[in-house]
Amino acid sequence: MDEKPTVPYAHFAQLDLRVATIVAAREHPGADKLLLLEIDVGDVRKQIVAGIRAHYRAEELVGRQIVVVNNLEPAVIRGESSSGMLLAATDGAAVVLLQPDRQCQAGARIK
Repeated sequence: MDEKPTVPYAHFAQLDLRVATIVAAREHPGADKLLLLEIDVGDVRKQIVAGIRAHYRAEELVGRQIVVVNNLEPAVIRGESSSGMLLAATDGAAVVLLQPDRQCQAGARIK
């Protein structure tokens, strides 16, 4: 297991974790591993770029809820803007999206 150093609670508390609903998804035209996801985080819609194309089809993601880091510094990935990051687990070779166990309001805070 890849151990990471411990962090103070104050650092963790700076993360804005939210439930987001995927409202649109499409393959990145120039990257085989990436999907472009439009997400609703309650007060705003934004795009995130996710390296999950080998594990999920774009059309099966629309309507699903996921957990995102909402306040990650925006970045441009392979020419596309990404304003957040989804959370996922790796289970062997599989990637598994983290999601609430029941439907939540888009933008619900995770604490």
